[in-house]
Amino acid sequence: MSFYVVVGAGPVGRETARLLGEEGHDVVLTSRSVGSNALRNVRAIQADATDASELARICQGAEAIFMCAMATYHRWPTDFFPIIDGTVRAAEAVGAKLIVLGNLYGYGANADSPLRSDLSLDPTSRKGTARTIMWQRAVRANVPAIEVRSSDYLGHGAISYFSLVALPSIIEGKPTAFIGDLDATHAWAFTKDVARTLVAATRYTGEWGRAFHVPSQYASPRELIQKTAAMLGQEIPETRSYSVPEMEALGMHELIEMSYLFERPLLVDSSDAETLLGVKASSLEEMIADTLLDHL
Repeated sequence: MSFYVVVGAGPVGRETARLLGEEGHDVVLTSRSVGSNALRNVRAIQADATDASELARICQGAEAIFMCAMATYHRWPTDFFPIIDGTVRAAEAVGAKLIVLGNLYGYGANADSPLRSDLSLDPTSRKGTARTIMWQRAVRANVPAIEVRSSDYLGHGAISYFSLVALPSIIEGKPTAFIGDLDATHAWAFTKDVARTLVAATRYTGEWGRAFHVPSQYASPRELIQKTAAMLGQEIPETRSYSVPEMEALGMHELIEMSYLFERPLLVDSSDAETLLGVKASSLEEMIADTLLDHL
């Protein structure tokens, strides 16, 4: 059995730690506010990933470090870099492999769909640029690195455009608004599938310094809203798309920058993760049910 450190105690970080612990590994789950923990074989240690020396002390003997930490969304261009830099330096100090949780923002608005994991990164947003720089710093480290890239989350506790913008209205049975083309097919990733992909990456024996895409399910925003309402036993809500002036008036500036993700179909080629890592996407129904765990 091995020793692993998971940096970041959000839904994906905790699930990653849980899966590793269930496999019998010794696991440390760490963040600035890690909270209590009752997971098998998992120790929770409060630490700041920007403090490389402290993180290296915690990671001594680790086979791999999972970088699952998040920065405040609107502060990605400033707050993410100290986190990745501290994690990279800690990995280098102890000789641990580095597995980074990423997303699709780095491909930019001009990338053709379906997105392949070997596409060159060409960001067209501030947050996409931040994610690209983070991966560049990780892959230049003197330890092996892999990035696991995910589309928009579904799952219990996940914070995503869907959970923030649409879900509250659906739960209350109110007319629902979302962003972009409501009928454009979109990839949705289950937080538990994200964690499964991260854990599977530890067993990858090919050449590192590459990315994998999390296997996803597909539904347009309208379809996802309708399926979610049906699972709640709600009437299918009246659904429309926010205009840019509405988003500006509501202070949804971060969504405006990234709205291109929902303006046309977003498909993800995850065939390499399915073939090389053995990970498959859960059903959309399971994803929705887990998202609604507190409401069913």
